[in-house]
Amino acid sequence: MAKYLLLIYGEEPPAPPTPAQVEAMFTEYDAFSVGIEKQGILRGAEALLPTAAATTVRVRDGKSLVTDGPFAETKEALGGFYVIECDDLDTALGAAAKIPGAKSGSVEVRPIMPMPERAG
Repeated sequence: MAKYLLLIYGEEPPAPPTPAQVEAMFTEYDAFSVGIEKQGILRGAEALLPTAAATTVRVRDGKSLVTDGPFAETKEALGGFYVIECDDLDTALGAAAKIPGAKSGSVEVRPIMPMPERAG
């Protein structure tokens, strides 16, 4: 079994979505989440606030530089993620293709690096 991070990217709307749009979006995502939970592969998931709420930290010459907003201006922003654990990449790709955001944005599938167990 391997863990995968499914990163959901999409364009941020110029205006906040209406309550009906939010409800429709959460209904779609809830159905997807329930499906992968029933498969037994869901390990975690979160939605992110817009990039305007982000703070970026860089360390240069030992000093922290903190700026409001994302690191870089991009057309598509990271909007949320799922962590799944499944047998192989093909299964992870199949799950990613069912994420509602894949219809209008993109989903990056990243294998999570296994960490060695610590003694202790």
